[in-house]
Amino acid sequence: MLEAFVEQVLTPVTHDLGGFKVHRTLPARERTMVGPFLFFDQMGPATLPSGQGIDVRPHPHINLSTVTYLFAGAIDHRDSLGTRARIEPGAVNLMTAGRGIVHSERSPGDERAHGPVLSGIQTWLALPDADEEMAPAFEHRGADALPVVEAGGARARVIMGSLWGTAAPTTARAGAVYADIALDAGASVPIDAVADERAIYLAEGEATLEGVPLDAMRLYVLRPGVAATLRSASGARAMLCGGDAFATPRHVWWNFVSSRPERIEQAKRDWRGGAFPLVPGDAEEFIAIPDKPMTVSYP
Repeated sequence: MLEAFVEQVLTPVTHDLGGFKVHRTLPARERTMVGPFLFFDQMGPATLPSGQGIDVRPHPHINLSTVTYLFAGAIDHRDSLGTRARIEPGAVNLMTAGRGIVHSERSPGDERAHGPVLSGIQTWLALPDADEEMAPAFEHRGADALPVVEAGGARARVIMGSLWGTAAPTTARAGAVYADIALDAGASVPIDAVADERAIYLAEGEATLEGVPLDAMRLYVLRPGVAATLRSASGARAMLCGGDAFATPRHVWWNFVSSRPERIEQAKRDWRGGAFPLVPGDAEEFIAIPDKPMTVSYP
């Protein structure tokens, strides 16, 4: 029975962003967070027409970290720290907003020429209370810098935290654990009780948890302290995420996250009033605050 080891199953809300779809399982009305993870999007997979691309214009964040990880394609990241970084499959971009940052995400010019592909996962992580107003920061780890654990037809790239005794170099707060698990046909891996809160997301293929079939694009929140085995008969790709349980709830509104609702109200005023820093090299456009955000908002 799935209920013996799965506490909750979160189904995605799908948004069509013109040319590609985003499948969002967090935040959800029935659950706000899994450890520090409070936003979980699967982007694509999609192939855009030649000459086109994604253009996420400059927009702000506070009191969180964004984590971008691609299966296919490429994205150019720019931010108000002056960072410019290209993210490609197997690498990770970790942008920590802290007291405030602005960034943009666009398809590189060389990708646009032949019709860019896009497939990957973007997550947001809440910062611990003491770090919410830290100085903004950016960290890029290439695919060759992230450790890969291999055994019996299974490969796990450790993106953040520690898994099966292997630790990633990526900065991890609030006990964050994040991994990309690929299973060949007939392979299996143990999902240990390595964190207060954990979830499995089947991104591609077919898999079972303790013999129970999983549906793709669902976030399966595991029961605390319960170990399980993830197995695939024909091949699969799954993401494991989790970390420390948060004692202080987080408020989410649009791109703003905070333990204090008044801080979000201040961020709204700051963005409307032009008080956030600009993105060097990408300062001509911006995303205005919407009347009603697509992100489910709390409270």
